[in-house]
This record gives sequence, C-alpha cells and structure tokens, in this order.
Amino acid sequence: MVEKVDQALATILHQRPYRETSLLIEAFSREHGRIGLVANGARRPKSRLRALLQPLQELSLSWTLRGELATLRQAESVSANPALSGDALFAGFYANELLMRLCIRGDPHADLYDSYRYCLQQMTQGTPPGWALRVFERDLLEAVGYGLHLSHEADSGAAIKAGMRYHFDPQQGLRRISSVGQVSADTGVSGDCLLALQSGDLSDPALRQEAKKVLQAALRMHLGDRPLNSVQTYKQLRAGQS
Repeated sequence: MVEKVDQALATILHQRPYRETSLLIEAFSREHGRIGLVANGARRPKSRLRALLQPLQELSLSWTLRGELATLRQAESVSANPALSGDALFAGFYANELLMRLCIRGDPHADLYDSYRYCLQQMTQGTPPGWALRVFERDLLEAVGYGLHLSHEADSGAAIKAGMRYHFDPQQGLRRISSVGQVSADTGVSGDCLLALQSGDLSDPALRQEAKKVLQAALRMHLGDRPLNSVQTYKQLRAGQS
C-alpha cells in the first residue's frame, strides 16, 4: 500500500548519510508521529535540502510511504527555528533522542509534538534547560503510556502534600515516608517537588534537581541499559572542559 502525505508539519530529529548522495532522516510529525525518510540527493553540493534537513528544524514535509521508509518529495521551512547553543543545544539533542527511543514509527502524538516544540521555544527564550526538559519528559512518559501519578499516594489515594516526603517507585507509585529514618537520598522526594512537577512550575533549582531524579528513574525503566548518545557526548565534552 502506498501512502502519500502532503505538507505535514514535522521536526527533524536526526540525519545520517545514506548511499552516495542521500540522507536517511528521522522526523517527528505532529499528525503522523515519527517517520523515517529517505532524502534522495540531499548530500549533493547544490541541493537546497542540505541546509533544511538539520536536527531541531521545523519544516513542512511531503513524502510517499512504501513499506517502512518514506521517500521525501518536498521540504519547506515554516517558521523561525530556535537558535539553541551550549547546554540548551545538547538539551534539544537529548529530547530528540528520547523521542526516537520511546516513540514508535507511525504513532501520532499531536499533544506531545506541541510539548516538544514548547520545550525548544522555552529554552530559546532563556528558560533553564533543566526546567524545560523535566516538563517535556513528564509529557513524553504520559503520551507513550507510562505517565506518572503525581497527585495522589498509590495505596491510600491521599493527596500529595507540600512539606511531606515520599518514596517514589516507577512501578508502584508514591508512598508517604512516615518517619525520618525512612528517608533515602535515592528514593525520597518532597511533596513540593511533586506538586511543582505536576503544575510545570520548576523555577526553583532545588525542585528541578529533585524532579530530575524522579524522571530519570522513570525513564530508566523504559530505555533499558543502552545509554543515550546525547548524554554520553555531553559528559565527555564537560569532562574535556574541566
């Protein structure tokens, strides 16, 4: 079966050389989900696609799908794309890799696409990458069926409260810590952090750091043992600068 798609809003997640003059593209489309595309001739010196098909670029794409990979027919810029640099640029690459690892091809997630683009936009406007990424990670887990239950305790159903401490288990959910002796640096999380993550207001750096631990624990369950290339590259770069 041949599927023809015209002018679909999409963002480039990744590209790599394909055959002698082409590119193999991974894109995330708002209406069609993740899509693998062959861009024929895109590596030729005079091809206009060379500048367009860059990671993090939002484009209007047209393609023809036969089997697993689609053939790109047209690509046009649709908006001013985020000018990310430094930590924010690596954060964008990290978000892209999460989408490639956790979203299957052909599974649409319009709300997640909007969250992803909002994440990039916020970083462009100066929002700390850790804040933007934590909200995106929360939305990503929800979209792919692994959403966190942040508002209530798993067993009792009691509402999460500021000023309290909770154990977080990615499989079992949240349980209130009843004594100081039960607090663990690895599993203890404040109710303030959980409420902030639920609302999306992670302006407090301490709460962002707590939220990072919660979301990393949740993501680790679904990413498996294979490390993220973007994280490894970032760590190596930081180590080289120290």
